[in-house]
Amino acid sequence: MLLFPGLLFCCLAGLLLAGIDRKIVARMQSRIGPPILQPCYDFFKLLGKETIVPRAAARRSFLAAPYIGLISLIITALFIPVFGFTAVSGVADLIVILYLMTIPAVALIMGGAASGSQYAGVGISREMVAVMAYELPLVIVLLTVGWKVGTAFSTGITFSLVDIMNYQATYGIMLSKWSMIPAAAAMLLVIPAEVGSQPFDVAEAETEICEGPLVEYSGAPLALFKLNHAVKMYITTALFAALFLGGPGTGIVPLDALLLFMLCAALTIICMSLIHAITARLKVEILFKFYWKVVTSLAVLSLLMVWLGL
Repeated sequence: MLLFPGLLFCCLAGLLLAGIDRKIVARMQSRIGPPILQPCYDFFKLLGKETIVPRAAARRSFLAAPYIGLISLIITALFIPVFGFTAVSGVADLIVILYLMTIPAVALIMGGAASGSQYAGVGISREMVAVMAYELPLVIVLLTVGWKVGTAFSTGITFSLVDIMNYQATYGIMLSKWSMIPAAAAMLLVIPAEVGSQPFDVAEAETEICEGPLVEYSGAPLALFKLNHAVKMYITTALFAALFLGGPGTGIVPLDALLLFMLCAALTIICMSLIHAITARLKVEILFKFYWKVVTSLAVLSLLMVWLGL
């Protein structure tokens, strides 16, 4: 819970991925960019700043929100196999992960609402729309993967990550199946919205509504919200690896598992960075239509292909 694959490992991996993302975006825009460890520097600098609680804020909810989000993310990490080790496993892993990954967004909404700021109110409404937009294709992707594995093992739909790992160890990685390619593409498009990176950061929107729900945050609580963003980047990357690239938990040698995970991380971060570098921030209504029409269509296409036995 505290070391591996919990708090310490998630924080280090998330901050490192956040730094790599910023560096890649800078290179794509012909800039030098910040050091890869810049998110670490920013995190520790914020920890040393004074925490200011607005007079109109609900103090307990305002201060508790970032901790709730971080705890839920750390618990999520315990369900995802990492280098052959799974801290927690069961028959409903994907369902639990789906619920746990929603809690940080709810914590952000709760914190923004507790701050009493008008800018936070605008960000809250945007965050709600974003959650409703990307949750549907994510649910369909998880259902598709579970159905594919359950069909092979004649067990119906399975949501166990251990079963998904065993399937890929036996039949090859999920991404090698034609029916899974649209689902993988949909997942890669869901990840930046789930993480809240540009151009999908409609809730925070620094240049429009002064970081939305985070406008009144400072000091350690703001540092924890930034850490939530980084850890979620690691969680979504690891989940993609587990679902489509065999994940570092299929029983293969550790070096191969490490290389496989690094390949997945690089693929995910490059896709996120490319979208960030070439696309302006999406409007809320455009984001909603994009996910409900384009991304959901990709996920449904995979689901239909699995139903047809492809």
